[in-house]
Amino acid sequence: MENKAEKRFIPMTSIDSGIGEQVTSDLYYFPFQIVNVVFYGYPGEGNDWVLIDAGMPRSGDNIIAEAEERFGKNNPPKALILTHGHFDHIGGITELIEKWGMPVYAHELELPFLTGVEDYPQPDPTVEGGLLAKISPYYPNEAITIDGHVEVLPEDGTVPFMEGWRWVHTPGHTPGHISLFREKDGALIAGDAFVTVKQESLYKVFTQEQEISGPPRYLTPDWEAARISVEKLAALKPNVAITGHGRPMTGDTLRENLALLVEKFDDIAIPDHGKFVDDK
Repeated sequence: MENKAEKRFIPMTSIDSGIGEQVTSDLYYFPFQIVNVVFYGYPGEGNDWVLIDAGMPRSGDNIIAEAEERFGKNNPPKALILTHGHFDHIGGITELIEKWGMPVYAHELELPFLTGVEDYPQPDPTVEGGLLAKISPYYPNEAITIDGHVEVLPEDGTVPFMEGWRWVHTPGHTPGHISLFREKDGALIAGDAFVTVKQESLYKVFTQEQEISGPPRYLTPDWEAARISVEKLAALKPNVAITGHGRPMTGDTLRENLALLVEKFDDIAIPDHGKFVDDK
């Protein structure tokens, strides 16, 4: 295994870092620095559970400690489901695999970035929006290598060890980006298909000021696919959404904001300029 970014310190955080929140009876989100990971499973020692995403570089120990607090020690997750493989969603992955040895599942189109075959595009610092966009070239974009540990998600849309859930292909931010949806209660784990904080702004990320937004502008190469993905998720009419960045959004607030994002996607989401729009 190799993850060149795993020991890198990315100097950014938020006021919510390290403060988890129960969102539904079996969904718990745990923000660390600027990104969220999700624990699926009823809290209690020995209960089965699944981890969604693997956080920032150097976050493995924090994720492990939080999981042990909720599910007990020597109780590894049944699986790790990746919404995508950007550095802030796989930062602790090698530590977690070494600790727990669980299988990792991702979309087939994301595998090149997880098996050392292909790097992600370099982030674009020229998009408008704030300091986090300006310093984005500092963010790692190299592929990681977890051959032998990663498997392709089932073609039928089911999610391993998550009964009642289905995965939804939501590309744009990355080719193999997925979101997870449960019909019975309208729960959505959106990854970065859309987020609830203006991810380009250092101030808004730090304060976690809630604001519907498209995927992070500095690292979204396919805006037309991103638009279709948001439309697809809005059509599900979710009741609660946990996104990769920002606080969970619920109820009418969520549905109204998603409808607004669909209606005004060009204005809200797409940057006025930048290599991912100017080159199209």
